[in-house]
Amino acid sequence: MNMLQEAQQIIDKCLGTLKESVEGKRVTFLCGNAGPLALAAVIYSVLGEQKKSQKYLNYLLEMVGLVDNQELPDEMLYGRSGYLFSLLFVRKEVGATSVPDCLIRKVVILILRSGQYLSRETRSRCPLMYEWHGKRYYGAAHGLSGIYTVLLQSQALNPQELRELVKPSIDYLLDKMFPSGNFPSSQGNDNDKLVHWCHGIPGVIYLLLLAYAQWKEEKYMNAAIKGGECIWERGLLRKGSGLCHGSAGNGYGLVHLYQATQDTKWLYRAAMFGLHCSQFKEYFHRLADSPLSLFEGLAGTVHYLFQLKNPESAKFPGFLV
Repeated sequence: MNMLQEAQQIIDKCLGTLKESVEGKRVTFLCGNAGPLALAAVIYSVLGEQKKSQKYLNYLLEMVGLVDNQELPDEMLYGRSGYLFSLLFVRKEVGATSVPDCLIRKVVILILRSGQYLSRETRSRCPLMYEWHGKRYYGAAHGLSGIYTVLLQSQALNPQELRELVKPSIDYLLDKMFPSGNFPSSQGNDNDKLVHWCHGIPGVIYLLLLAYAQWKEEKYMNAAIKGGECIWERGLLRKGSGLCHGSAGNGYGLVHLYQATQDTKWLYRAAMFGLHCSQFKEYFHRLADSPLSLFEGLAGTVHYLFQLKNPESAKFPGFLV
């Protein structure tokens, strides 16, 4: 059995266990029904079974009706940005015509409107402000950086939205950087402690690199490099080697710095993170809640180690298209 056939068997098992969406809350790639549906559409497309691929793609596209739920958050793990990523992932892997432009634009508009509404309600200086469970997070999993990262990748923002909403919002976040190069986990939290993809610079660094690619302003690249130094100094974690809050997730930030700068210093450092991730017994003191999963467990570690073989094409999975 080849790997593609094995992937088909795994995704079929996943599809058989999907739960009904409750109040529109299961819409995301990482923590909802959208992820398995997107993967099924891609896998069956690669296998040449276009009818099955289209079937699961249709299910995914029909979920857009749930995204208009006012109670739905906007963040990556459980919110609108996670659904938007699912659409962008399928479009990249299946083809540009697989997901209509108007559908992606609809989700983008909903995310922008939500951020503008909270900004007005809270009189925030940030044009696009978001909350999750009553807190204004800054990190990739639940906060501003994750939402802005997916919005920039959508390529569905008009020049005015980029100029008046997204860029000043990124600049607002940039002002929150600690002298160490790290970021607070949320507004009002001055504890420079967490260096994770979910909370801290390892999740924000992708936004900084995307902002530099978009506007070519050195402040974004300088901040990304400063953040990379923070990851190198403090990013080897004892809590595990996963992606969300582990050493492999932190190592991806160094890989992407290498891609952006072509400075082999970052590639060497990324490789050292890979070495650390491979030494389970010596370094890691905690077992993840989901020890085989992509974001908490072994699957994410293996993904990182495998992609180190071809660092030019490596991408943080489930977050970068």
